[in-house]
Amino acid sequence: MRVLKSMNFGAKGWILLFYTFMAFAAQIVFTGYVQNVLADLYGGGVHVSSIYTAATIAALAVQIILSGFMAKIKSIHKISIILGAIALAGALGVTFVPAGMMWDVCYFVTVFMVAMWALYSLQMLIGQWFPTKKGTFMGIATLAFPVFNGLMGPFANAVFGGGMPNVAKGMIPIWIIIFIAFLLGSIFLRDFPEQCGALRDNDKTMTPEKANAMLEADLEARKTTVWKTGKILATRDYWLITIPIGALLMCAVGMMTKTADIIGSFGSEMDRFGGFGGIMFLVMVFGIIGSFVIGLIDTAIGTKKAIIISCVLMVVSGILGLSGSPLGTFLSIEVLAVFMGASSNFAVSVAAQYWRREDFSTIFSTINPVSCFIQAIGPVVISIILGIAGSRGVFGMIFAAGIISVVFSLLFSPKHIKSVDDKRRAAAGKALDDELAGRM
Repeated sequence: MRVLKSMNFGAKGWILLFYTFMAFAAQIVFTGYVQNVLADLYGGGVHVSSIYTAATIAALAVQIILSGFMAKIKSIHKISIILGAIALAGALGVTFVPAGMMWDVCYFVTVFMVAMWALYSLQMLIGQWFPTKKGTFMGIATLAFPVFNGLMGPFANAVFGGGMPNVAKGMIPIWIIIFIAFLLGSIFLRDFPEQCGALRDNDKTMTPEKANAMLEADLEARKTTVWKTGKILATRDYWLITIPIGALLMCAVGMMTKTADIIGSFGSEMDRFGGFGGIMFLVMVFGIIGSFVIGLIDTAIGTKKAIIISCVLMVVSGILGLSGSPLGTFLSIEVLAVFMGASSNFAVSVAAQYWRREDFSTIFSTINPVSCFIQAIGPVVISIILGIAGSRGVFGMIFAAGIISVVFSLLFSPKHIKSVDDKRRAAAGKALDDELAGRM
């Protein structure tokens, strides 16, 4: 019953979920598929990964800059519409423009805009719409990552199955579904649920009057937040939780861009597990289960515990892969798939769980770019390690990142955040309360 209640998002909430799901699909298809399936058509894996990393770092730099102006941004929803429209246009360029400098520009623009749209602006909307249900919501929305990673095999067949490569045959059907989701989100959603006839967390016990009063209070409080970007970056707990989130993203996303190379390095030995297509199908299955279950854990017992569990899985994945055997590598990839989707949940969840509602946008827009910067270097780092030390070197890195992340996430303290919040509010002449007390 508690699970079903946590999934009661309301009609507009389900539109937001479909919109977010397909935006995450855009991140996988428009950027990840290109690196994993199409790279040889456009200059090779290192070249394409370098463009991806440069564009992602550029997007993250912009996000850091914007974090200092969040109180002055009137509508993140309107910004998301612009970002999404340019991302979709860029994806058409990636699909139809031939290899060369113009294609590189189209891919750079697409990666940049998708990062700003799917991984930044829409996730801010989620925190504003579902501050206490964000774990369950993101657990469902991030199913897009395992689902579309699992569809990589059929996509490759669509592109290369007819002899001459036909990128449009694989890309355009997905593009159309993403475009439909974009239209629905643009038309029916707003920055806050109260602005379009819905309620925060779809809480039916909240009267419209109370909801609107909360909205006005939050908007006013944002103007005088005690959590400015500089002070966030100077807080130890920010780093203790942001680094594990980034490491989870780096290992999950970086590995998914190189699974074809790692699986291919074993030749026919991987055929007993279904080959590339069969292994990626299981990545989808285990990713769906992991994303949903870890999302429920996030909602039920707290974001910190969900992150620790994910980091432990990262350690297990590294240990299995270090065996260097086909079976160990296969199992390692599937364990990694369990936390793959969930790893994208945590920036939203941490910002909503451990800070005040009025501070969410500033906290998220500082956590997200730094964790995504760590993610962005994943494909390049893994490409380099794979070339020098092979797949065992990659899994050794995953193991080391997992150990560090477990230690950091255990040291992360919500109580210390409340203590810092109290001190800063007292210094600013703001009233103290117990809003942050007991956060798990």
